[in-house]
Amino acid sequence: MKKNKKNNISEEDFFSKLDNVEKKATSSIKTISIIFVVILFLILLAIGGLYTYIVMPVNIEDESKVTFVVNQGDTVYGVIDRLSKEHLVKNAKLVKLYVKYNGINNFYAGEYELSKSYPLDMTLGILTGITNAKQDTLNIQFVEGKRIPYYAKVIANKFDYSEEEVINTMNDKEFLNELVNKYWFITDDILNENLYYPLEGYLFPDTYQFNKDTSIKDIIETMIKKMDSVLSEYKQEIEGSSRSVHSLLTVASMVELEAVSAEDRALTAGVFYNRLEKGWTLGSDVTTYYDVKKDLVEGLTYKDLNTCNGYNTRGSSCQKGLPIGPIACVSKSSILAAIRPTETKYMYFVADKNNKLYFAETQSGHDQNIRDLKSKNLWPE
Repeated sequence: MKKNKKNNISEEDFFSKLDNVEKKATSSIKTISIIFVVILFLILLAIGGLYTYIVMPVNIEDESKVTFVVNQGDTVYGVIDRLSKEHLVKNAKLVKLYVKYNGINNFYAGEYELSKSYPLDMTLGILTGITNAKQDTLNIQFVEGKRIPYYAKVIANKFDYSEEEVINTMNDKEFLNELVNKYWFITDDILNENLYYPLEGYLFPDTYQFNKDTSIKDIIETMIKKMDSVLSEYKQEIEGSSRSVHSLLTVASMVELEAVSAEDRALTAGVFYNRLEKGWTLGSDVTTYYDVKKDLVEGLTYKDLNTCNGYNTRGSSCQKGLPIGPIACVSKSSILAAIRPTETKYMYFVADKNNKLYFAETQSGHDQNIRDLKSKNLWPE
């Protein structure tokens, strides 16, 4: 029988062909590796290019300053969108990725001086309080629920002014009259000589940026302008109601100190208005604390409760209506609660040691709430 020579492959030829296949496979792997490295390099190059693009100034030659305002409650992404519209950053979408990657989730409310010549990290540093645009500027935070003397102390600690100078400026009659004539929401109510501090409740608590040489009057007026901005959102609603701004800020200041959550604040305002309509005393301890100039962490004596001078609403023979003025600086949440109280039948409320409020329609229901809190070890010590 004849052999088929076409199918007869020698061992030497077989291994030779196998070696060629291996060489081709190795060559292909090398080619793929090179392509992968090149693609990876191009990707990294593109990322580096994008990074350089977004962090560089919009216009390094334009050093002019732009006033940029971050309002309380503004979101980081919302601020970035406005920065992009004002050409203070390059690309809003890329900047949002940048802040997300870097864990930036908050900008301080305030008024800032920014420039197209600032690199991105400088702009973001200013808005987050990490850096200042100039060495002669500083950020100051004023906390809600505090009194004028506290604000005077904060200002004195940051500026070259004494607390007494700050208080005297706030009480200056000429300055107060200027404010009455200038702002729609400030009236002759602040000229009442029985007020401890005429501008109590009128300075909006927020974080502000000032030059180190800013005058006391300019510091105060900056905070008043912010209050103007907040109240102007509800101006039509306020003017259509029967309540004055002074009375609204007074209720808001009480609500600020009595309640924590927005829901409880609106209910608390509702209770106060119910008691006012019935001609009851408001029975609010926080007014007594202000009346006798004690901090809220101090205890009240029987004498304190019955000391009456226009602020105390706790004593049976004391102030029947609202206090003669606000007793603290107030947040937007408390202002809104005073403007839009929850309609309720509640006439009483009491707080537990965790500041949670319990409401009641009757004295007996109120007394029961107190007994329940004491039995559950929730009564404030």
